Amino acid sequence: MPQSTSASSGSPLSGGEGGRGGEVARLRDILQLRFTDLFASLPAHTLEPISPASPWKRLLKVAGYAGLRLVGNMLRKVRNPEALRGNVWLYVVSQNNYDALHFLRGALPDAVLVAGQSKQLGRYNRFVNRLSLRRKLLYYGQLPGVYRALRRTEGQRAARFFDLIFNAIGYYEVYRRALRHYRPRAVVFANDHNDDARALLLACQAEGVPTAYVQHATVSTSFPPLGFGLSLLEGQDALDKYRLCGPVAGRVELVGMPKADAFLARRNLAPAVRRVALACNTLDDTAAITATLDYLLTEFPNLTFTFRPHPGDARDFAFLAARHPALQFSAARQQNIFEFLTGQDALIAADTSTHLEATLLNLASVYFRFGPGGIADDYYGYVARGLVERADTLPELGAWLRRMQLSKPADLYQRAAYYNATLGTPDEGHSQQRAARLLQEWLAEVAPAVQA
Repeated sequence: MPQSTSASSGSPLSGGEGGRGGEVARLRDILQLRFTDLFASLPAHTLEPISPASPWKRLLKVAGYAGLRLVGNMLRKVRNPEALRGNVWLYVVSQNNYDALHFLRGALPDAVLVAGQSKQLGRYNRFVNRLSLRRKLLYYGQLPGVYRALRRTEGQRAARFFDLIFNAIGYYEVYRRALRHYRPRAVVFANDHNDDARALLLACQAEGVPTAYVQHATVSTSFPPLGFGLSLLEGQDALDKYRLCGPVAGRVELVGMPKADAFLARRNLAPAVRRVALACNTLDDTAAITATLDYLLTEFPNLTFTFRPHPGDARDFAFLAARHPALQFSAARQQNIFEFLTGQDALIAADTSTHLEATLLNLASVYFRFGPGGIADDYYGYVARGLVERADTLPELGAWLRRMQLSKPADLYQRAAYYNATLGTPDEGHSQQRAARLLQEWLAEVAPAVQA
């Protein structure tokens, strides 16, 4: 049966009111992931849109952020279609976050989807309420002192990621003000490491607003420690990794993967592979992706290949259509990952949680790195744990695919039990109901609804 565990009620987060020291500690916490070795080692093409390598480009990025976001937000008044006061906020920072939390809209009558004023959520932009960031500009007097302090603690990385420090200032203070104004019953997160999400989490702790967390993708040991009142994790893998991140605060429940519920009954029963997906993310090298597709479409003319970039990947892959007219494309910003995978028999990808989602649907999945760069080898541990096989060269990839052409195992999905706690239990396919029930019980204890 799905598991439950409790941990210390103390929070591992810092964020007290200790003047300049408190400001620095908070910002260091908010930017925790940005100062890790992992983040600094990201491939240049991945880091460039986040924080350009050239200091002059970083300054231009800061100027653009100040003009378009800070000043732009001041000139735009937020008008929300739904009431935020006293409700449960479902806070989202991406399209994937929206997919992970949207089911709670129907399960919790007072739940509303919320995002920062200018946060880009793809096709969901118009479906969320917005928290005004008009006052964020007022807190940039902190910048000189905070930057000097971070130079002492983080060294050269503070200079390298100066633009990210600049962007993060003011979130905490503005969000505290919003919490005091709206007094939400609780805030539910699907992200625990982006700067705005961490700022809101710290603000909630300072204002006494209960917080919960619903895991939306496979987690990493580079993430911050869990600091929520209730954390709904997918399986033992996530809990084991979070224990390596630091002290686990609050109550933890293993609920499976809510966003997969509607698709588990549609597992792939094909006895052999005919349709192959190749999924990439911003870590993967364009030249290596191209070489892989060149090889596959030449070696396997009778298979149907579909290419799917990450929804947040801004690269233009139109050249692949001209290069390979038979190659199909998935519009990742319009089609969610499970909808896409139901039309495939196999997946080829590197470091992405799509491997887990594919395995849950009984697709044959293989770990193949697109180029020598990227993050640590087998970053999520999928190969080490036996979730997927791996291929290190194009001939090895071809050999794997030929085996899958002949016969695809019917029980691949069972490999995912370590990652999905409901697999093989009566709750399989009912993670949404389990998560909603646990949230409702927790809310009744920590934040009872106000009777009209």
